[in-house]
This record gives sequence, C-alpha cells and structure tokens, in this order.
Amino acid sequence: MLPNHFISADEQAELQLFTESLERFCDAEIEPHYRTWEKAGRVPRELLRKMGENGYLCADVPDTYGGPGASVPFSFAVVEVLSRRGYGGFVGGLQVHNDIIPPYLLHCGTEAQRQYWLPRMASGEAIAAIGMTEPGAGSDLKAIRTTAKRDGDHYVINGSKIFISNGQNCDLLVLAAKTDPAAGAKGVSLFLVDAATPGFTRGQNLEKIGQHAGDTSELFFNDMRVPADALLGGVEGQGFVQMMRELPRERLIIGVQAVHGAKGALDATLKYVQERQAFGQNLAQFQNTRFTLAQCATDIAAAEAFLNASVAAYQQGLLTPEAASALKLHTTELFGRVADACLQLFGGYGYMAEYPISRFWTDARVLRIYGGTSEIMKELVARSLLGR
Repeated sequence: MLPNHFISADEQAELQLFTESLERFCDAEIEPHYRTWEKAGRVPRELLRKMGENGYLCADVPDTYGGPGASVPFSFAVVEVLSRRGYGGFVGGLQVHNDIIPPYLLHCGTEAQRQYWLPRMASGEAIAAIGMTEPGAGSDLKAIRTTAKRDGDHYVINGSKIFISNGQNCDLLVLAAKTDPAAGAKGVSLFLVDAATPGFTRGQNLEKIGQHAGDTSELFFNDMRVPADALLGGVEGQGFVQMMRELPRERLIIGVQAVHGAKGALDATLKYVQERQAFGQNLAQFQNTRFTLAQCATDIAAAEAFLNASVAAYQQGLLTPEAASALKLHTTELFGRVADACLQLFGGYGYMAEYPISRFWTDARVLRIYGGTSEIMKELVARSLLGR
C-alpha cells in the first residue's frame, strides 16, 4: 500500500478498508479455486462479474462512466494484493482490463465510446484485451502488418495478433492496425473491436511455462468489418501516438506487479524457512538463509521506494516514458532475482508445483518480456541519456 504522504489520511483509511475487503474476497472467491483455474488455463468470466459487483474493477474510472470513481491507488491496490498472494497469471490479464484499457478510452476515446464500453468493463460484463503483438512484431510496434482498409462506413481488417492476454475471454479488443501501410508509425490506428464481430477468430489458448491461470491467445482477423466509429478517437493515424501516451501506465502497473510479487515470494519463504528443519535446526538459523533474505528484503525496499516515487509522478502527470521504462526494467529484473533466490531456499520442494514459490518463480519470468522487453527498456533509457 502507498505511504501516507501520497494520499490524504481519510483516503488512506478508505484504501485500508478497500484492501481488507479485497483480501476477504480473495480468501472466499479465489484461493479455493486458483489451482483448478491454473489447470484450466483461465479464470471463469463469473469471477470478473463478482469483482465488478464489489468495486474491484476499473476502480479509478469516473462514476459518470459506471466506475467506482476512486483514485489511482485503489486500482493499483488490486494488483498489489493479488500479486502478493501469488495470483500472477490472473493479474497479467486483469491489469490489462483495469489499468491499461480504461486510460485509452478516457484519454483518447470519443464520448460515445466511453459511454458504451466503460460501464460494461467496470461491471465485468465486458472483458478487455489489447492487440498489439504479432508473430513478426513484438516490441517493435511500427512493424505490425495487420491492415485496416476504409470501405465506405466501415474498415475491413485483416491480420493476426499473438500472445494476447484475455484473448479467450475478451469482449473488447483494442486493436492496432495499419490504416496507411506506407506511412510507418504515422499509419497506425487503434480500433475498438467487439469480439462478436464476424471475421474475428480466436486461436487455441496457448500453453505457457508460467502464468497458467491467464488465458493467452493468438487472434485472427479475416475480412473483419468494423464500423468507422470503432476507430479510437475517430481519427486515423493516431495509434502510435496514443500507444506512446499510455505506455507509461502500462509499465508502471507491471512495476506494481513485480514489486508486490517479490514481496509475496519473500513472505512465502520467510514462513517456510522458519518451519523447515535441516541438520537439527530451522533453515532460518543458517547464515546463508539469513543473509539471502536480508538482501532480498533490502532490494525490495529500494525498488518499492522507486515504485512509490513513480506512482506519485504519474498522479501528478509527470511520469515520463523513460522513467517508466527504467522502473519496469529495475523491478522486473528484481522480481526474477528474488523469486530465484527464494526458490533456492526451498530446495527440491521449490521445484514442486504445490509449493507457492514455484508459481512466483515461473510467473515472474514473463514480466521481463511483456510491456516491452528488458533490452528495449535499456535502449529507451539510453536514448534519454545519449540520444539515438
């Protein structure tokens, strides 16, 4: 939870109650079923509807659009709690729905687009996804090949996307496509695609090495006709600008997931080493255990300070793309190191799926890839220092 000096005392108290309520919700509605959902490869749609009923979806969407109308820390608190509890697979898709898509609509959409989609998202009736990555275009968004050609009052879209979180469950897809293939980045536009549109096809739910409870899919568009008013903001060629504007929050929320996932891994390990016996004493009594966990705790504290400063900057409209990239780079690499160090302390049990540390370890790995790889983050930070 954010320190007191970022929000008022009254709001801090409300946030505490909100977090406690969410913890109880997790105990009742998620924890008993999560292993089953991991085996199924997705969470049930009903879970999102229940979360919407309790105000856990799109928390900072204004009430004029059907949202709870809370501040940003309330939305981030959902990711904090679920990440620390080890629900990384679910968080991967949930943050898309809660923290990535709503700003696109609020900042870039038309009033009609906001009124149509945001209330459905806040209630859990409509699940959102974002379609950027393609088989031949990952972090290089300018290289996408999906096309959208104007045909009267419609656009005809052809192409495919891959590794799409919420791909199996989504009702709304914010889709990046080339409206002018010859114009490079200036030819990219974003569309609000209803997944029920003819020509929209879902591939199989992709099998991943981690984040098993999150559905991840390849999506196909074959002469898919969408109305012209599905163009985000109603203006062609603004897709790349819109994506660059919203990427700082995307990378910020990944940082939230990384820091609190690392905290969860540490929590699980602290409990384990105080219970596990080796050579006649608890693992917690060995110097190696103590020094390893002390280093993890110290690194997490430093990363959390970076995260909190970044959240404060975001709330003030001051978080730059370069700073968000540095945050994502630092926190996701940290999560990987902490999860690996903690798993080592579990010994062979750490490699068993029934132990929670194994989930933290496998779920952590992809955070260094999605939202822009660590290598791309380094290049973006380097550009701020040295230019291109």
